[in-house]
Amino acid sequence: MLVRLSGSLRETLGTRRRPADDWAPGANGSEAEHLFLRALALFRMGDSQAAINLLRQATALAPSFADAVEAEGEVLDRSGDSAAARARYEEARKLRQKGRAGAPDRHFVLRQRGSHTAEIVSYTRVLKSLKKYALPNLARGNAYLADRAPELALADYERTLKLHPNSMDALAMKAEALSALGKYAAAIEDLDKVLAANPKSSDALNARGIAHMAIGHADLANTDWRAQLGLLDGRPAASAYVALRLADYERALPHLETMVRNDRRDAYWALYLRTAQLRLGRPATPAQSAADDEWVASLLALQSGSASGEEVMARADTAGRRAEALFQLGVASHASDRNAARAYWQQVLDLGQPALVEHAAARNELSRSAS
Repeated sequence: MLVRLSGSLRETLGTRRRPADDWAPGANGSEAEHLFLRALALFRMGDSQAAINLLRQATALAPSFADAVEAEGEVLDRSGDSAAARARYEEARKLRQKGRAGAPDRHFVLRQRGSHTAEIVSYTRVLKSLKKYALPNLARGNAYLADRAPELALADYERTLKLHPNSMDALAMKAEALSALGKYAAAIEDLDKVLAANPKSSDALNARGIAHMAIGHADLANTDWRAQLGLLDGRPAASAYVALRLADYERALPHLETMVRNDRRDAYWALYLRTAQLRLGRPATPAQSAADDEWVASLLALQSGSASGEEVMARADTAGRRAEALFQLGVASHASDRNAARAYWQQVLDLGQPALVEHAAARNELSRSAS
């Protein structure tokens, strides 16, 4: 049976007082997600047309709601309209590509992208009968965190720890939620406990490094990331990102070269390879086509001089993208005007996006040029 959708009580109660088995909408908004869930229920009952109508209403409210677009494709597919289904599947794929996946050196939960509404509702159903079990709370917390809802995730992690106080997995994820909420000192305190229990936790080292960097403890952050790098056994994707956080371009270079060969779908690998080459004073690899990622294509054009800083900054529609563009402006300026480069990198820090690889790299660039 579909989980209860009435929102009046949820709107009255704060998140911390929310019952464990009560569902809360995520990033796509309450109305769109309610429509999505009702559509799934109607489809299971055999009413395909009503399901399609509701899914279209959901995507009208939340045009980037890829799960709803994909669900419409699935309903159309099972109804025999394969051509229309393929179009919706392709649209869902493009929508997911617009949202950058999490950095590969981070916990797997934070590497996810897209909506997790259906997954969250499934765990909520489980919690209706298994409230005293830690695992469903932890799993739903992970889904909320992947859905960029850290406050809801934190409540689930705290419930998990009440049921299983010695769970280092839950404590580590609680720290990730705290960090996402800007509570870096509390996150570090929890991660200290996790690393005392398991000093070789690569994910915890990464998370603590980000929290340290967020509050200006660059030396402590770099110590954690160097330790993480030593634990990665040369895994190229994660190793490349950790080395980039350290602004250690010599160490990042071979891993970036490997990833450009192995993963041509992600245009960021070509961007970061050229970044490392430029910072090392080496000839940059010719830019690959990034037709499927207009934003990275803009950054590559900036690197090659075929787009101006003003043009790229005008296209930077999020704080994260502004940080990426400003970092690349610093890279482009460094050879001819180090003061300009430093000014751009300082602006990256001012944007306050500490989980971004550019944030850490900018701080390390500034520390290096000041010494």
